[in-house]
Parts: sequence; structure tokens; C-alpha cells
Amino acid sequence: MAPATKGKPAKVTKKYTINCSQPVSDKIFDLSAFEKFLHDKIKVENRVGNLGDSVTIAQAGDGKIEVVAHIPFSGRYLKYLTKKFLKKQQLRDWLRVVSTSKGVYELRFFNVVDEDGEDDDE
Repeated sequence: MAPATKGKPAKVTKKYTINCSQPVSDKIFDLSAFEKFLHDKIKVENRVGNLGDSVTIAQAGDGKIEVVAHIPFSGRYLKYLTKKFLKKQQLRDWLRVVSTSKGVYELRFFNVVDEDGEDDDE
């Protein structure tokens, strides 16, 4: 192992994907508004609007957004911001954010079980 240089943290590149294809195909989710929300809200060095070259946000076709960070960046922070956007758009009651694999998040509809069939017996 090579010794780390003092003072500078190692270059870390992480890629996160948020799959919004289900709600986008149902036309209840605005992908470009979500991308703008992420641009406006992600903090770098405790400052909003300080993305620079360290964090890039782009649409990756068919309802996906990719966030590439060249700094230490938490996936949980991305999940938090996604939930915040859903709350702002009043979609939090229908959609949830699920981590499908490392660095990949997906917006899914809640599975609503129809319980009206049980009341017919009375």
C-alpha cells in the first residue's frame, strides 16, 4: 500500500442513479423539475449552489437521473432530498424511495391492498 499524502483527501468518485421511470411514464412526476431541485439544493462544503466540477447532475434517459460526485458524498443525502421533493410536490403519500442496489435508488408506488372485499360478508 502506498502511503497517503498529508493534507489532501483521496479523490473519490461515486455515481448514484435515481430511477424515476415508473412515475414519469404515468405523467405524475416532472423529471426536469426534480433535476433543477437537486441542482438548487445539494450542498457542497456546507453551501448551496456550490456544485462546481465536484458534483454533476444529468438526466440519463428513460426517467433516470445520474449524480456523479468527485467528493465524499452520501447516498442517504440523495434519498433525503428525493423525499423532500416528493413532499413538496405532494407525492409522498403515493411514492416511496427504495434502494435497489448500491448507489441505485428507485421511486416506487406504495402497494395498496384492496380491503373492501372483506366487508361484503357482513
